[in-house]
Amino acid sequence: MATLSYAALFVLQALAQGHRFGFHIMDATGLPSGTVYPALRRLEGLHFVTSTWEQDDAAKKAGRPRRRNYQLSKSGREQLVEAEARYRAVSKLFTKRGRA
Repeated sequence: MATLSYAALFVLQALAQGHRFGFHIMDATGLPSGTVYPALRRLEGLHFVTSTWEQDDAAKKAGRPRRRNYQLSKSGREQLVEAEARYRAVSKLFTKRGRA
């Protein structure tokens, strides 16, 4: 499995929580667009994320450009579970060392 950066992990977590659009992911994670969009492209290249473009009619009705809708894939969900477990384990190691 791929090792994910913290930024990629945060993006996957935001998607798992139901945030589907870049600006929503930025709001949920607090990460800037220069971090979120490249992470989404990398995650899509790894097949952890899929995306589709919003229908023209929906965007026109809302008076804005079309948005790209991102979703967590099955392998992305599996990767998220594994990455969260790995980061928790590392966190515990550093917490234990700090107490010694």
